[in-house]
Amino acid sequence: MGADQIRRWESGALAHAVSDPFGQGPLPWLRGSDNYFDDTGQMVPWYADEVLARGGTGGPRTADDVRRQIKGFASDGAVAPGDSIDFHVTVDPPQQFSVDIYRIGHYGGHGAAKITTSPRLSGIVQPPPLIVDRTVSCHHWWQSWRLQVPSYWAIGAYVAVLTTADGHRSHVPFTVRDDHPADLLLVLPDVTWQAYNLYPEDGRTGASLYHAWDADGRLLGEEDAAVTVSFDRPYAGAGLPLHVGHAYDFIRWAERYGYDLAYAETRDLHAGRVDPGRYRGLVFPGHDEYWSASMRRAAERARDQGTSLVFLSANTMYWQVELGPSASGVPDRLLTCRKRQGPGRPSLWREVDRPEQQLLGIQYAGRVPEPHPMVVRNAEHWLWEATGAGDGDEIPGLVAGEADRYFPRTALPEHESRILLAHSPYRDGDGMLRHQETSLYRAPSGAWVFASGTFAWSPALDRPGHVDSRIQRATANLLDRICKRD
Repeated sequence: MGADQIRRWESGALAHAVSDPFGQGPLPWLRGSDNYFDDTGQMVPWYADEVLARGGTGGPRTADDVRRQIKGFASDGAVAPGDSIDFHVTVDPPQQFSVDIYRIGHYGGHGAAKITTSPRLSGIVQPPPLIVDRTVSCHHWWQSWRLQVPSYWAIGAYVAVLTTADGHRSHVPFTVRDDHPADLLLVLPDVTWQAYNLYPEDGRTGASLYHAWDADGRLLGEEDAAVTVSFDRPYAGAGLPLHVGHAYDFIRWAERYGYDLAYAETRDLHAGRVDPGRYRGLVFPGHDEYWSASMRRAAERARDQGTSLVFLSANTMYWQVELGPSASGVPDRLLTCRKRQGPGRPSLWREVDRPEQQLLGIQYAGRVPEPHPMVVRNAEHWLWEATGAGDGDEIPGLVAGEADRYFPRTALPEHESRILLAHSPYRDGDGMLRHQETSLYRAPSGAWVFASGTFAWSPALDRPGHVDSRIQRATANLLDRICKRD
């Protein structure tokens, strides 16, 4: 397969489009106030528009995984103010490049603000990725730039925008976190992001926990995918994870309305770096499918100690995974999930007698091929207060991507009260009638546990074309009660 035929939307992202209509990147709505001039003299925004990667003209050029014009990854996903983070970058052909650091937030509707810019850096062609049993790793790449994070930087979600002298661009996401108390801890799903990462999308060597290629450049399914994937590699395509949009939608909305947020990643939860007692609630804003046993124990411990849990997507905590060190001994740089490959213990939580419903209150039911309305249930409940929603009202397009529901034959978590706040029919890929549900229960500790049961909840908060004021208000009602705000 020729290089010109390898395009992001023809491989991993296209294969997942039906399961996440909101998660594709890069994100053309993630705008900053800065503009650049391309090599035609036309002024363009900083982000890389995927249309251009498919042969369009008139804007910045997205680096691809065949030519690797510029690609990079960070030495760690999260860093504290005052510490440093290393970037490993390949540039082909060798030339100078720069790194613009943006912080994600509302910022008057721009979605991001530029925080700093690196000096001009010398780019080199790094060695090809190392591949063992479909595990792709770039841990042997030389360090290209060290960012010393000033102590005064705001915690939050950041994006490093890599730009070559000739105008090719790619991205590296990372998080700035600390352990100060806050009302809400936002937990970014970096483990799930990496599970979907098909880098390099070159039609030959890339692999995720879902896909790999055969010798003829055909995209293979899970039975031939990687069992272990590495965090020591760029994200495919433009360098942003497939499902990153869900988290950014929530961040822009929450920061706009002044919620007191701390930030972490799921590997922080896994490694024990999260003290739930510092927060009133943990918020899981996006598609969060892959959980280790340590992650689950941390979430259950948080709930049992009185910290509320908010799950704003669907298909959460579905696969059980393990995290291990890299070849050089750096912890939590390899992600393993055998799925259906070979002998061994099952990988689904529900198959090891720990169904996800025992934490969430509902669990994964299946894909939703086309968006359907969310049908409001129990509209007298305080979650729907002041939304204007009534019983049986339909909120268009709110059941999309994937859906959860209550399974009557599966045990529920211990609870003082429990309610289903939506019951929405939809048709699956076989045309069969299914239904989605939204759940809320109160644990004996007093913690609230909310699960939206759909991919479309976070996009309804701040995604252009998808905003719904009823979902905005319902989310505010939930978070205000958790944070004890009037």
